[in-house]
Amino acid sequence: MQTLQHAETQNCYGRGWGKRNGRASEAGKPGLDSLRGFAPDLGYPMIEFAFDDVYPRSDLVRSQEIAAIAVLTALGNAQPQLKVQIHHALNVGCTRTQVVEAMLQVAVHVGFTAISPSTTTAKEVFQERDARANELNHA
Repeated sequence: MQTLQHAETQNCYGRGWGKRNGRASEAGKPGLDSLRGFAPDLGYPMIEFAFDDVYPRSDLVRSQEIAAIAVLTALGNAQPQLKVQIHHALNVGCTRTQVVEAMLQVAVHVGFTAISPSTTTAKEVFQERDARANELNHA
């Protein structure tokens, strides 16, 4: 028999996953899938907190994504997460220029060397999306 707390956790996770699917790309799915066999309890709070609690609190979806890109760029060591976040930003209507501008703003505070890996990640995402668009246009 499920406890009330477990049932509510399942509801938060389900709502969070549904909201994630409306905003996210498939780019983040491998990261979450990798947790299933290794540490499934980490995936639940990530989905519940981010997508059911935090992101729905604001109508400023694009601003949230740009803020996340700036933070991950400043960290300098979160390229897989940054890649996913750039896809999210583009999926909700942010432009490539806005993504690059967020990184430029971070460079003012942490330096160009610190943001170099992030600019490479952005370039990779843009190239992936261009390649996918070309495939769809020629299909």
